[in-house]
Amino acid sequence: MRFHVMTLFPEMIENAMEVSITGRAIKAGRIALNAVNIRDYAQNKHNRVDDYPYGGGAGMVMQAAPVYRCYQAIDQEYVLKEKKTRVIYLSPQGETFSQKMAQELANEEDLVFLCGHYEGIDERVLEEIVTDYVSIGDYVLTGGELPALVMMDTISRLVPGVLNNDISAQTESFSDDLLEYPQYTRPEEWNGKKVPPVLLSGNHKLLAQWYREQSVIRTAQRRPDLIQKADLTAKEQELVKEILEDKKQQK
Repeated sequence: MRFHVMTLFPEMIENAMEVSITGRAIKAGRIALNAVNIRDYAQNKHNRVDDYPYGGGAGMVMQAAPVYRCYQAIDQEYVLKEKKTRVIYLSPQGETFSQKMAQELANEEDLVFLCGHYEGIDERVLEEIVTDYVSIGDYVLTGGELPALVMMDTISRLVPGVLNNDISAQTESFSDDLLEYPQYTRPEEWNGKKVPPVLLSGNHKLLAQWYREQSVIRTAQRRPDLIQKADLTAKEQELVKEILEDKKQQK
């Protein structure tokens, strides 16, 4: 997986990605990072990339030309030509990012992220190069760098070999529209609270049942909107119904 980020702040991207799991993955060659400064393609004395918007209004708008030249440089130097590379524009107007989307994007060889600033980017270049408009939530940020980092972190975890234990990615929250079950470690008792006995049993069948049941319970309690999407057995559906009825009575 190769990530290409078109940004005004490449150091922000590099500093965040070169630590922890993603940093180890870069060193191991599991993923690659190419953060490109859009200002390098401004072609003016002060490397200016923004201008006043036509029609008036507050703020500035990023110009089409430097963004397009930056994209062309990435496309010509790094990206394979076998198929059109997906270019993701981070925007609050885009489709909301999800684990399902991350799993889809993890199958790509190259992903290009376009990070906007100011009041946005000239619409003409977006029409020219962008394939996906993506938002990480219904709020407005200063720029696209943080959403790009969120997406790259999530996608990286799904690339084979990035996690020490690839099974982790299969059991984490949202992998099957359920939240992950609670986790415990040593000591066996802390502050008067004991680890659930089933976790000490060594019985893999009972453990699997407990994990599943706890995931269903936690999702119903904390994300009732999500539980509606999960594939549940009849017994699990009854359990969810009881939990949701209890929540109603407690309000």
